[in-house]
Formats: sequence, C-alpha cells, structure tokens
Amino acid sequence: MSAPSVTPIPITTIYELKQHHSQLVRLGLASHPAHARRLLAFLARDPAGLPYAARLLAHHPDPHPALFNPLFASLPPRHAAALLSLMLSLPLRPDHFTLPRILPAAPLPLAVQLHALLLKLNFHSHAHSFNALLAAYHANGRADLAFRLFVGGGSSAVLDVVSWTTMVGGLCRLGHVDDARELFDGMPERNLISWNAMISGYVKAGRFLDALEVFDQMRVTGLEGNGFVAASAVVACTGAGALARGREVHRWVEQSGIQMDEKLATAVVDMYCKCGSVEEAWRVFQGLPTKGLTSWNCMIGGLAVHGRCKEAIELFHQMEREDVAPDDVTLVNVLTACAHTGNVSGGRHYFDYIVQRYGIEPKMEHYGCMVDLFGRAGLLDEAKKVIDDMPMEPDIGVLGALFGACKIHRDLDLGEAIGWRVIELDPQNSGRYVLLANLLASAGRWGDVARVRQLMDERNVSKEAGRSVIEIDSEVCEFQCGTLRHPEEKEIFAMAKDMMRKIGLEGYAPDTSDVLHDVAEEAKEASLLYHSEKLAIAFGLLRTRPGDTMRVTKNLRVCGDCHEATKLISRVFEREIVVRDRNRFHHFRDGACSCNDYW
Repeated sequence: MSAPSVTPIPITTIYELKQHHSQLVRLGLASHPAHARRLLAFLARDPAGLPYAARLLAHHPDPHPALFNPLFASLPPRHAAALLSLMLSLPLRPDHFTLPRILPAAPLPLAVQLHALLLKLNFHSHAHSFNALLAAYHANGRADLAFRLFVGGGSSAVLDVVSWTTMVGGLCRLGHVDDARELFDGMPERNLISWNAMISGYVKAGRFLDALEVFDQMRVTGLEGNGFVAASAVVACTGAGALARGREVHRWVEQSGIQMDEKLATAVVDMYCKCGSVEEAWRVFQGLPTKGLTSWNCMIGGLAVHGRCKEAIELFHQMEREDVAPDDVTLVNVLTACAHTGNVSGGRHYFDYIVQRYGIEPKMEHYGCMVDLFGRAGLLDEAKKVIDDMPMEPDIGVLGALFGACKIHRDLDLGEAIGWRVIELDPQNSGRYVLLANLLASAGRWGDVARVRQLMDERNVSKEAGRSVIEIDSEVCEFQCGTLRHPEEKEIFAMAKDMMRKIGLEGYAPDTSDVLHDVAEEAKEASLLYHSEKLAIAFGLLRTRPGDTMRVTKNLRVCGDCHEATKLISRVFEREIVVRDRNRFHHFRDGACSCNDYW
C-alpha cells in the first residue's frame, strides 16, 4: 500500500516534526505506516524524542513491531528497555527482530531479563535472537554464560556459522584465545568472518606466529580473502617482524584483487617500516593514489624510528605543501624523529611551530617526547623543567622517559628519586624495577639492589625475559634469554662462542655494567653470551652468507654490550644486521650502527 500524497515538510527539529504531524492528523494520514515510520525514524535519532515517540505509538490504532523495531537500535539501553515495556503494555508481542536490536548494548541485568523473555516468547530457537544473546553475554565479559547457552541452549537447528563465529570472536576479545582456537578447530563450517575472528584474536593477544599459521590454513582451503583478513595478516607480520612473510601477504593482496583502501595501505606501509625496510614502505606510500592523514603519519613515524630525521622532516613539509593539516600524532612523530637523532634545536622549533600554527593543544605524549628529547641529549635539567612546567600531572610515560635518561647518563641522585616514584606508579612493570636495580648496581650499591629485588618478590613481579625473533628464508624462530630450545642447539651455542671469540680478537670487551648480580666478573661475562639477540644472530650466521641481511626483532631495549658486539659482528662476518628493539631500529653495517651510538 503506497503512502497517500502529502507535501513533505523538511524535518530538522521536534517543532517541525510536530507541524508535519499536525498536517498528517488533519488529513487523516497520521496512522499510515509509511508516514508513521518517517516520524519515528526522526525521533529515533535522539533519546529526547522518546516521550513523543511513545505517545505516538501508544495512540496508534494498529501498532505493530515494525513501527517499534527501528527505534530500539538507536536508543541507549535504558530508553530501549522503557520502550519495550511500553510495547508489552499495549499489549503487543515483539517479533523475531525486536530483541536482537536491544541485546548488543544491553548491560548484564537487562541481558538476563531479555534472555528470560526470549524463553517465554519461545524465541530462543530463533537463530537471530540466539546469536544476539551470545554476543550480549560476551560483551558483558560473561564467557561462562555464553558457553553454557551455546552448549546447552543451542540445537543443531539454531547453531549456525554465525553462532560459532560469535563464540570464537567473543572468547578472543576476552583473552581466551586457546579456548577460542579449540572451538574454531571444531567448527563444522567457516566463513571469512570466522577466519578473521581467529586471526585477529591471535593478533590482539600478541601471538603473531599463531595468527600467521591460521592465515596459512585459510589460504590452503582456497577461500578468497578480503580487506579485513588481509589487514589482520599484515599486522601479524608486523608484530612478528617477519618481512618475508609480509611481502608474501602483500603479493597475495595484489594477486587476489583485494581493494587497497587507505586502512590496508597504511597497514602495509607500517609493516614494511616496522619490519626494517623503509625503502619498500616508501614505494608503497608513493604509489598510493590518495594519501590520507593516517598514511602521512605512518610514513613520517616510520622514518622517525629508523633515525632518518632529515627525511621525516622533509616529508612533514611535503605534507604541508599538499594542504594536509597535521594532528597530534604528526607532532609526536616529528618530535620522535628529532629525539632519535639528538636534534634538540629542531625538537624545540617544531614543538612551538606545529602547536602555534595549527592550534594543536599539547598532550601528555608531546611533553613526554620533549622530556625524551632533552633526556637522551643529557640535558636533564631541561627535561625536569618540562615536567615542572607541564599543565597537568606527569604520567608514568613522562616520568619513565626522565628515569631512562638518568640511567643512560648515570645521574644516580635524580634517577633514584624518580625511580622509586615510577615503581609506585607502575608496580607491576618489571622493567621499572630492573632499570632502578641497574642504576644502583652501576654504583655498586648491592644492598639497595637486593632491596629492589625483594620488593619484586613481595609484589610477585617477575622480570620480563628478553626475546628475539629472527626470520631466515621465511622461517621465523624465537630465542629467549638464558635458554635455548632448538633442534640445532649445539650448533647455535658453538657459533655463539666462536662469534664472541672472533670479535674479541677485534677489540671487543664485554660490558657488564647492566648485569645485576654481585658475582665474579667471569660469571657476568658468561651471562652476556646468552642474551636473546646474540643467540638469534648466531643462528642467522649459520643460515646466511657474507653480504646477506639478517633481521632481528627484540621485545626489550638493546643493551650496551649487545649493541657494541653487533657492530663488530657485522664487520667480522660481513653481514648487515637490522635490529628492531622496543624503541627504534638499528642498522648495523661494517662495524657501525645507523643510530651513531645514540639510542
């Protein structure tokens, strides 16, 4: 039945809506479904229109769920519950599409009430309602209730690929990735959303190699991917530091005809930057037909962490010339570029310039960048002045930047004062304790070092183990500090010892200043051999030839001893070694590092 003709009045306010409603009432058309839906669609945009919508529905001569349903999805849970009460009081029975519109945002008490209503209305056997209830329990962090419903409440007729995928995705979001994987492996049917739920779940949990394993399984099935799966796989390569795998995924995207939108393109640029190949990142960036702010920021940030300050600044100015206004992320990236190269004057200039010209209000992270800039350069008084003059209380990131600078420049008094404060602000971060202990150990204050370690024990804080990942011929291997579980364990240890012996002949002297234990120097030197990046490099030397490039990703900051050793290894064994640590990239070549020993 088509709507009777009436001259529409543009509706932008409640006042105009009432005028239009009055005209419809005079013409006897207010109850026509098409006109009623138009009025309700406008009222659904704002909870303030709910009372008027409720009166309109209450006086409708033939109310039905199709009039109510569009309102539910747009209302906050409290208002949606009130509207549902009105609907039930008319009385009007909800249909299969009513409750699924309320459940996604429902808090737990409301979700439980709606569950009871579903049972009462016999809708629990309807797949759409059942799946919405599963999602609601997961959204409220109740994986146990979702699982109980999934196992006991579902039938073969109800459980579909959406049900299984909802469970997998919900468990992943709550951090239960192993349980999610068990369900995923038992799925009778999978679609692209299912595969992406598991891949992205592993990515969010930091289990990048597992994510790539699932991605490989998906490709074996012959299922065509999409942009979401591609982005998840690219991010997994980024996290694993797996450049060769990243290239494979990039080729797969191009060959599959997946549209390279800005989000995916930025992920690819970020992957190449963070896997150590700025040149490939630059080629992808340059080939983008249109560059959004996110793409510019990603490329500037990539150049920054590789210590290529001049190029990062030049790209920033190119961005300005193309009339792309920077944002607070751009400011962080430009300041980071200056900090990683000791460009103090540049950092001062661009902080003032970008803030004043573009009206960006400095945030905590910008002050943290300035503290880092001054701190790395040894200007600890200026770094402290930035903190004192900040318009807000410094957070752990800002204080941590000053604390790290005190460790680098051996300022024991300021470092100790800041260190204890940082530990109290971030009591479960093992790195803070280790940094303070290292600072105290450098002064020979072993009693205070023991005090720090005792505090860690009392708070059940364990030191984060150093882990390094190396990719050789598309094979990704992980090594952990102090331990080695690998089929070639004997060969790797033998190579590590030979590696250290040969660089010793070139002048290498172990730097034991960061070794915590008050033990004999010989024992300290032995412990340095088992640092994860040395084991990874030794493995790389077994698998590569002179002239090859090795790429290592480490979860912690490179220590001074490993930095010096890697410089000599690059020269003695004729390899380029690219190391990505927690803060930046180091490109070791012919006995030198791209950071110029400034990191």
